Amino acid sequence: MRVLVIGSGAREHALCVALQSDPAVSALACAPGNAGTRAVAPPPAGGEVLAVADPVAVADLARGWGADLVVVGPEVPLVAGVADAVREAGIACFGPSAQAAQLEGSKSFAKHVMTAAGVPTARSWPVGGPAELETALDEVAAATGGAPYVVKDDGLAAGKGVVVTPDREAAAAHGRAVLEAGGAVLIEEYLDGPEVSLFAVTDGTTVLPLVPAQDHKRRDDGDGGPNTGGMGAYAPLPWAPPGLVEEVLATVLQPTVDEMARRGETFRGLLYAGLALTSRGVRVVEFNARFGDPETQVVLPLLETPLGGLLHAAATGTLAEHPPLRWHEGSAVTVVVAAPGYPERPRTGDPITGADGEGVLHAGTALTADGSVVSAGGRVLAVTAVGADLAAARQAAYERVAGVRLADAHWRTDIALAAVEGRISVLEAD
Repeated sequence: MRVLVIGSGAREHALCVALQSDPAVSALACAPGNAGTRAVAPPPAGGEVLAVADPVAVADLARGWGADLVVVGPEVPLVAGVADAVREAGIACFGPSAQAAQLEGSKSFAKHVMTAAGVPTARSWPVGGPAELETALDEVAAATGGAPYVVKDDGLAAGKGVVVTPDREAAAAHGRAVLEAGGAVLIEEYLDGPEVSLFAVTDGTTVLPLVPAQDHKRRDDGDGGPNTGGMGAYAPLPWAPPGLVEEVLATVLQPTVDEMARRGETFRGLLYAGLALTSRGVRVVEFNARFGDPETQVVLPLLETPLGGLLHAAATGTLAEHPPLRWHEGSAVTVVVAAPGYPERPRTGDPITGADGEGVLHAGTALTADGSVVSAGGRVLAVTAVGADLAAARQAAYERVAGVRLADAHWRTDIALAAVEGRISVLEAD
């Protein structure tokens, strides 16, 4: 099986590493890729400059390379219709159609689907213009008892379109900025309790959940600083309630997939449920339509089942015939090494050493003419390790971080620490 991965981040590097170990994968390419993916999945001719959001260009590249399966990593090409174009070219594609990808592309659309499917989620107030913003904030305060306010960009925002703040003016300012940029706003009630990321592979009928993970969104230790695309993650979750995965499958994942099929918008690919384990039970924070980053970097190393066959089964509607998933023992931790100035104004072009170390996955990197590796994005590397337990995995990950050199780089020092120290608790549902 010839597999083409679309994307250029650490998620795609992690996918390539996992696909490379599948004996059924005879050829592997990643386009446009980065300095790390070049070593395991060099791009097809011309693929290093691929415009990933151009459906025709992606389909042409896949056809020309002779791909049997295309795996679309990022959300932007999915919303743009890349999966549709690839399937129209007669090639199996792991990734939802443009319409199905609206589960991530429009938070309001996702809310409508959840309402129809009876999926538990936060109450929300859509805002289409400036005149509605203050009224919506008043309604949220009256309905929920006040702060904190949760204000979201209704469209794609690379994980950075959400502001959670007790400051009403800051909430209003974020809403105004989104509206002035031409977007729509969704205001939600605040959900208490720890957050969980749960991936599920689906062919539109059968749903196979993976192990849950937890992302660290804030830039600084102690969950301080601005929201980012994710500064690290770990899996599995030692504090997760027994039966959590089964509960989410029954109340969130399967009903959502079934509702999409009922609408004629079959969801085929990776359904990512961002969850809050609140005092009122499990609630959906958001849906994503693809593997999450950085959670993919900790989930895939624990998966013993060959990845290529699993994704191909989902892409071809044969997931019901796939054997049960198998998992390795142990835990995984990934720590993101970010460029100075991330997330607002990341500095790029700095040389990196140690980027070829074990467990170092490339996110925002590039190769210079002389073959050296330089930074090319805000999140530069995702340094990952697996250990017998979470403490061992965490220690190994930070030992690997110490082997990386990038001028003025930043990383959190507390990834998975609260879980290791037993400081995360789930409130009992009312």
